[in-house]
Amino acid sequence: MPASRSPGLLSLYPHITSRDRALLQLLDDHQVLTTDQIHRLFFRARRTCQIRLGELASLGLLDRFRFARAGGGSQPWHWTLGHQGHRFQAAAHRRPEPTLRATRQAVHRLSANPHLTHLLTANEFFVRLAAHTRQHPEARLDRWWSESLTTRQFRTITADGHGLWGVAGTTVGFFLEADTGTEPLGRVIAKLDRYAQLARRSGPRYPVLFWLGSERREEHLHRLLTGEVPCATATHAIDPAEAVWLPTGATARVPLAALPSDHGHPVADNPNFDDDGLLVV
Repeated sequence: MPASRSPGLLSLYPHITSRDRALLQLLDDHQVLTTDQIHRLFFRARRTCQIRLGELASLGLLDRFRFARAGGGSQPWHWTLGHQGHRFQAAAHRRPEPTLRATRQAVHRLSANPHLTHLLTANEFFVRLAAHTRQHPEARLDRWWSESLTTRQFRTITADGHGLWGVAGTTVGFFLEADTGTEPLGRVIAKLDRYAQLARRSGPRYPVLFWLGSERREEHLHRLLTGEVPCATATHAIDPAEAVWLPTGATARVPLAALPSDHGHPVADNPNFDDDGLLVV
């Protein structure tokens, strides 16, 4: 409908729960999630999840799209912010209010993005960690940063995501490289130069997690890793919180919380510090 006829945000507020706000924020930060991912993040019953997503779509807070499968049928629904969701997030973060045309273009660009599968793969990694915390109260996903936010905060690296993972009294930082098998391994390895530069400037020395689509590709990648930058590998068919990570040069797999992690020093490229000192514990 024309923007001038769209309902005011205030009329939607009685319908928005705290869970809805958390979902809107996640979609604002990470662009797109599937029905299954949202189910694992926020709901116990899949049917309840589907009903609520439909209600949020009818309010204009969410929008969705999906594609046909090559062998017939349809892929899962992909959910993103609708026009009212964009308006709500703009108000919450004091950003200029978007036009209806701008939000429709954003959905169209996202649905046509050739890197959509890669984006969903990176989001899936963090969804699994967040879902793990629902079953393990001692575990925490303290930070889930998108590629764009990670690039802005660390300035010189282009990781697919960054996180802080805590178990009991341990907090481990990591950079994610979500591999979908579309790049030559030589190009994948070349990305480590920027991580090495960050560490040399006294920034964080976090392990780079290569999350790969097959054991064969994982084996081939390990032959190329030199050990200059701390790295660990695992495949997509796992719970990334568990003892599935194979560090460079190791023969035994370890849990994510057992990987070495150095939060670095208070330099310009390190968002872990402010004027009061270290922000992560």
